Amino acid sequence: MSESSLHYIVHNTPGTSAHDAPLLLLLHGYGSNEEDLIGLAPHLDARLFCVSARAPYEMDFGSFAWFNIDMGPEGVRFDFAQAMQSLVQIYALVDALVEEYQPPSVYIAGFSQGASMALSAALKKPQAFAGAIALSGVCGPEMMPEDPASVRGLPVFMSHGRQDPVIPIAQARASKEMLDPLALDLLYSEYDMPHAIDQPCLVDLATWLEARLDGEQ
Repeated sequence: MSESSLHYIVHNTPGTSAHDAPLLLLLHGYGSNEEDLIGLAPHLDARLFCVSARAPYEMDFGSFAWFNIDMGPEGVRFDFAQAMQSLVQIYALVDALVEEYQPPSVYIAGFSQGASMALSAALKKPQAFAGAIALSGVCGPEMMPEDPASVRGLPVFMSHGRQDPVIPIAQARASKEMLDPLALDLLYSEYDMPHAIDQPCLVDLATWLEARLDGEQ
């Protein structure tokens, strides 16, 4: 598996150029693929050029994963060593997209397992991203930045469902507590939803992104 081997698909609003547009990289969840989150693109700011990446580890029936997971009594346990291998490929993809499209800014977003990847990518290399979006994901100590001061003020949007049966809300709240000392520009919101992105969450995400893009102009 080469460092630049991630497959991806793109979406940009008709009549707009993919070049010189703010880039949003989308990372799907465990057992899904690149077709999943690209469906968010039409509901987000039309200024964005959206790219949805496919995770490198193939599962059954066209599904993929960023790393292996295990279910324990406390919730989901992640193979962070494997996740870090995927992270190298995500950074390589970001570098290739930046070189090709010359975006003024790069945002990274993910759902579930992809949310953990998006958070980790931004926390470990904050200079590469204008913001991170973690939808129904979780954060672990292995994801913390080497230099906490480097992520001060980094815009982060986190959402989670109070009825999430896959990643319990307690894990999301523990993740927020882990992130709080970093002094991120963190918007954390809970919704009456399962392991999903419901309409109120999508509206809040779109509003958050719009405000970030307005601030760039």
